[in-house]
Amino acid sequence: MRIDIITVVPDILKSPFEASIMKRSIEKGLVEVQFHNLRDYTDTNYKQVDDYQFGGGAGMVMMIEPIDKCISKLKLERDYDEVIYMTPDGETLNQGIANQLSLKGNLIILCGHYKGVDQRVRDHFITKEISVGDYVLSGGELGALILCDTIIRLIPGVLGNETSALTDSFQDNLLAPPIYTRPAEYKGWKVPEVLTSGNFPKIEIWREEQAYQRTKDRRPDLLDE
Repeated sequence: MRIDIITVVPDILKSPFEASIMKRSIEKGLVEVQFHNLRDYTDTNYKQVDDYQFGGGAGMVMMIEPIDKCISKLKLERDYDEVIYMTPDGETLNQGIANQLSLKGNLIILCGHYKGVDQRVRDHFITKEISVGDYVLSGGELGALILCDTIIRLIPGVLGNETSALTDSFQDNLLAPPIYTRPAEYKGWKVPEVLTSGNFPKIEIWREEQAYQRTKDRRPDLLDE
């Protein structure tokens, strides 16, 4: 998979890809991530990528021309499955979206900034709009990082145990059950006996029951789905 991220502040994005799972996925050659500074695609003396709104109003708007130049250049080099815009009014990111995108080959992610982008960008270039929640960030970069992490960890070979991601919360519209590790008893607090019984069919039943109960208590809306 290749992910191209378009941004006006690329330095915000680099560090998370230099550690942990995302770093290892890049080192294994399972994913390639490239950052594109939008200011490199403007001809103005001050590397301007934003301007005032037509009709007045507070907040600057990202201009269409540098975005067009950047996306068009990338599309000349390869085909893309999706051109994604990170925006508060997009479709709320969930595990299902992450699962679908993890099966794609090439993605472009455009990070909004200032007041947002010229609507013509959304009308003519964007194929999918994604939000990470009902709140507003200073820019789309943090949302893009969240999206990348949710996608990359699902790519086969990224996690040490490929079945791990399949048992995460939300994969089957249930929250994950409680988990424990050694020691089996600490300060008198014991691990449920079923987990140390070695009876794996019984353990699976226990986990399913716990997942259902936890979902019912904390996120009953998931059961409705």
